Amino acid sequence: MSAVARLLLTVIAVLILLFIVYTWVVLSWSYSEGERAGYVQKLSKKGWLCKTWEGEIALVTMPGTVAEKFTFSVRDDAIAQRINQSMGRRVALIYEEHVGVPTNCFAETPYFVVDVKVIEDPSPIGPPSQGAPAPVAPAQPQQPAAPSQS
Repeated sequence: MSAVARLLLTVIAVLILLFIVYTWVVLSWSYSEGERAGYVQKLSKKGWLCKTWEGEIALVTMPGTVAEKFTFSVRDDAIAQRINQSMGRRVALIYEEHVGVPTNCFAETPYFVVDVKVIEDPSPIGPPSQGAPAPVAPAQPQQPAAPSQS
């Protein structure tokens, strides 16, 4: 084997090793952590070669407003099963954000859900009320005006 071939193989091996180390660091270190609450709209296992759970949660801030959507990925089948069991109920998804994941084989979004909590009795959204509003008296029907005599 010539010196050029050995050098080329060494460079390729070092590049592969760097890619593996970079991927491990990105997947094990989270850029941010957080929690989002809302109603899971969909969760499905997707991918041609690498199957991952991909979902969407509707974040409702106030009743009657348009919901913001938050897309997420789940890498653990047990957590995906818990999310599927909580469909139709308000949940809080605890997630970690992983920036710079090299391929979508690990997930399609940078937000990896690591836990789910069902919110059993959601408190009303908005400012606390200061007591019951005062009752409004029903409107009095108006009497027709008497015809004027001319």
